[in-house]
Amino acid sequence: MPNYTYTGRGSNGQLIDGEIEGSNNSAVAGLLMDRGVTPINIVEKKAQIDLIDMLNEKFDLYKISIEEQLMFTRQMGGLLRAGIPITRAIAGIFESIENPLLVKALRDIQDQLESGRSLSIACARHPKVFSNLYISMLQVGESTGRLDQAFDQMSEYIDRNRRIASNIGTALRYPATVLIAIVIAMAIVNLFVIPKFAAFFEANQLELPWQTLFLLNTSNFFVNYWMYMAVLMIGGALGFRHYINTDEGKFKWHKFIINVPVVGSILHRAFMARFARSFAMAYSAGVPIVQAMGVISRSIGNEYISWHVNGMREGIEHGESLTRAAQNTGMFTPVVMQMFAVGEEAGNLEEMMVFIADFYEEEVDYDVKNLSDKIEPLIYVAMGAMVLVLALGIFVPMWDISQLANR
Repeated sequence: MPNYTYTGRGSNGQLIDGEIEGSNNSAVAGLLMDRGVTPINIVEKKAQIDLIDMLNEKFDLYKISIEEQLMFTRQMGGLLRAGIPITRAIAGIFESIENPLLVKALRDIQDQLESGRSLSIACARHPKVFSNLYISMLQVGESTGRLDQAFDQMSEYIDRNRRIASNIGTALRYPATVLIAIVIAMAIVNLFVIPKFAAFFEANQLELPWQTLFLLNTSNFFVNYWMYMAVLMIGGALGFRHYINTDEGKFKWHKFIINVPVVGSILHRAFMARFARSFAMAYSAGVPIVQAMGVISRSIGNEYISWHVNGMREGIEHGESLTRAAQNTGMFTPVVMQMFAVGEEAGNLEEMMVFIADFYEEEVDYDVKNLSDKIEPLIYVAMGAMVLVLALGIFVPMWDISQLANR
């Protein structure tokens, strides 16, 4: 919150000045009156210009991590459950938050609440912090008078997503590190090692095998054009980032990542677990199925799957059953489709969706734990091929030289 300098008079008439933190002039005046100070003048203290903060805001670099969102949601649920008013709860959380994006959002939310708006409407002004599902759950909590339960449900949902993302990140860390090491090693070999051997082979005028010629030509290309390659890689990375931020690019990229061998199936099931968990949570809160589908499609995190979820919503609007609409997407396995049908026929759709979410999450956990075992052979093959080419290209001519020297 901004700081204000004030001038006022105390209970005995003496002049008092100082500095105080508050959301706006009215809030500061109220705080001073509570302290027995009659305000005369209140002026907002202009903050010092922070160049880094300006750049981050201009280029939209501030992000909120899933851990920060989880901590805020848990704190809000606990404070509301203890009977603390919303505005006081948000003001208390300010002290433990350092993320500028979240601080800015909460400051605006507090101002909106003091202006008479509801919490869900105030949070909807900040889509980078609160998802559509989050807003819908807050709306349900407000309508039922149980906002604390809404925050508790969202904290559990966020925590599950965090654990899945953490498991996948842990499984990919080792192969990613090895691949980066291979790329660095190849760059060093081509830029510094092979040129030394090239001069040696040229001095001895050897007839070189194709493996050695391949290495020498590759090294010459790296040495002569490394600056262009660096510019091309940076430009390609920036162009790719811009493309996947477009609607078409994001859709195609999200479709691609769930079809990547080995990793794609795990990501696909993780997204489907998120869909089932979100649906169960919204359905149990009393959100109509069509509205729940619309909310989930905007907060599931994958545009390709969101497109299919929207297809399910349109099918339901046209009179199809949930099971039929889900079957038309082709996203679910036959076993899961049976669960859909049983849940819809028995009238316990919420329970069955929770079971589907658990089913997918267990599969994801199992595959993530075994992901390294699946990727390691591919890494070993790549490393073996690199070592073999280096050995044949460098050591075979060296062996020929040693044979000539011994004759």
